Amino acid sequence: MPRRAIAVAGPASQRRLASGGVHYNEPTGRLFGEQPPAPGQKRVKQDWENIYYYGFGGSMLLGAVLIYYKPDTSIEGWARKQAKEKMAAAGETPSYQKSE
Repeated sequence: MPRRAIAVAGPASQRRLASGGVHYNEPTGRLFGEQPPAPGQKRVKQDWENIYYYGFGGSMLLGAVLIYYKPDTSIEGWARKQAKEKMAAAGETPSYQKSE
């Protein structure tokens, strides 16, 4: 009985996943399927385009500003701050000599 149940379940699951035939959109050579405007006319923007352009550009600009001004969280920055605090507490001032 289990063998028959497996054999019956096999083709049913294959039929269920079938797409019903070949679906192929013939390429037209047009970008996004839009027809070019007549000569002398401008392309009319859709309602969502300005929202997308300004929203995407603004978020990229905001991201760049936030990355530029992010706090230093590296171990080197923390160690530099600790060393400066220790030297200031000891009354030492760092002197930078040019190495030869």
